[in-house]
Amino acid sequence: MNTHLLKEVKTKEDEVAFLNMTTDIYKDDANWVRPLDNDIKNTFNHNKNLLFNEGEAIRWILIDETNKIIGRIAAFYNGKLLNKSYCRAGGCGFFECIDSQEAANMLFDESVEWLSERGIQAMDGSINFGERDQFWGVLVDGFHHPMYGSNYNRPYYGKLFENYGFNVFFNQYSYYRELSSKSVNPAVIEKARRLSENTNYEFRSIRKNEMSKVATMFRRVYNKAWSKYEDISKMSQEQADKLFSTLKPIIDRRVLIFAFYQNEPIGFFIMIPDINMAIKSLNGNIEGINLLKFLYKLKVKKSCNILQGIVFGVDPEFQGKGIESGMIMALCDLAESHMIDEYKHLEITWIGDFNPLMMRVIESYVCATRYKHYITYRYMIDKSIEFKRAERVSVSRK
Repeated sequence: MNTHLLKEVKTKEDEVAFLNMTTDIYKDDANWVRPLDNDIKNTFNHNKNLLFNEGEAIRWILIDETNKIIGRIAAFYNGKLLNKSYCRAGGCGFFECIDSQEAANMLFDESVEWLSERGIQAMDGSINFGERDQFWGVLVDGFHHPMYGSNYNRPYYGKLFENYGFNVFFNQYSYYRELSSKSVNPAVIEKARRLSENTNYEFRSIRKNEMSKVATMFRRVYNKAWSKYEDISKMSQEQADKLFSTLKPIIDRRVLIFAFYQNEPIGFFIMIPDINMAIKSLNGNIEGINLLKFLYKLKVKKSCNILQGIVFGVDPEFQGKGIESGMIMALCDLAESHMIDEYKHLEITWIGDFNPLMMRVIESYVCATRYKHYITYRYMIDKSIEFKRAERVSVSRK
């Protein structure tokens, strides 16, 4: 007889329980870094998350017969994306659970029922009620130090999803490389050299006097570069401003690399210091005295010595011209000129296998190595609809 109890998160006490239940799950895992509580709370705050304008979200905790919380999950849908694919897909995320298929099934069942009541035909997981740059995918290989905002979970989580009936919607890979031009493909160096001889092109860090307009520059290229993805909405200026406002305390403008053509932005490679190295001991809390501890580690001790590549994009009009090469060499030049000596290596957060061209760029030209493997799963709620993997993005070269 199942004596577990599912409880919807409604009160502040419930929310605290939702956040704190991870402590037991990872108490013996030296790699785990507890995500910042505010990052999770803001995801479910109607005043903070713009997706609530056209979507919904709900959270549950799972309690066993001893009154111990043994699982949690959130379910949600983004109204803007519901009609942009072959089915109306919502999602589940922030999934944590003991190694029990019975417990996991209860969490999945509740999410499926809630989404089904709202006309949702498929459920993706474990994903974020927000952009893909945070809390996206189930880690299945490469259980190393987690980068800030990246999902990290126990190795058995993939089994819990697959045994329930989830299919692989797409794979995601995180890549690793040293900050040096020594291992860069010679073709990259040649392309960068050729472009550098054309005075129309420029590849460099954002300057101090450009920081006030970097969000606008980023948004302009982002909306062109990512418009081909059917399940990614265009970014509003408000969203872009919010993103860079959030990143402002940790941004190092030297590693915000942009490509320009006739002084207009055409590409970007956005990197930030991996702040997980500074928040590991803060137990999810970065307020009060912990904020001072964080800033000391970040600004004084410079503990965050890993660069995290969070997003990479090129205006489609300029794809296939070597713009990626120019930005890669701009970063390598910074490293070899000792301008960014505090950083030891770069981890490019994740690239989806629906984008084979980008995977080829990262592997053959950036010469980065696959370091972590995540899976975004899809569960078909409506069994009359055939499951399809994420559609590959093709880029035609001029």
